[in-house]
Amino acid sequence: MKQSAGILPYKKDGGLKLFLVHMGGPYWKNRPRAWSVVKGEAESNEDLLEAAKREFREETGQKIEGRFTPLGSVKSSGKQINVWAVEAEPDTDIVSNTFTIEWPLHSGIKKEFPEVDRAGWFSPEEAEKIIVRSQIPLIERAKKLLNSN
Repeated sequence: MKQSAGILPYKKDGGLKLFLVHMGGPYWKNRPRAWSVVKGEAESNEDLLEAAKREFREETGQKIEGRFTPLGSVKSSGKQINVWAVEAEPDTDIVSNTFTIEWPLHSGIKKEFPEVDRAGWFSPEEAEKIIVRSQIPLIERAKKLLNSN
């Protein structure tokens, strides 16, 4: 199974807030559950936490530092996503790397899209309503872990 790695930044600013990104490209444009932790595929033999930090930098344009706490993993789209929480305050003004696909499908036209097109801070309750369903357990784990600290 392919391994992905991700980071869930949080802050305790008048209550727990979680940093999520909206997945880019035409497939996710009008979907109600198109938000995600910042994540991406790990290279073979790459340390998963290092992969998560690399993906964060590639998808937001920002470096992430701090004490990383494992939230475990979830399975999604044939991948295992390993995620860490970290107390940090990345900016919602992001610069993402891009990907190219044929769009519209079967048109022969290649278009470039950002991997993620925006970011935001959400309460856990808000996050559970907009995050892709397979990642809801990560929000639940973050709530339990971070509200107990």
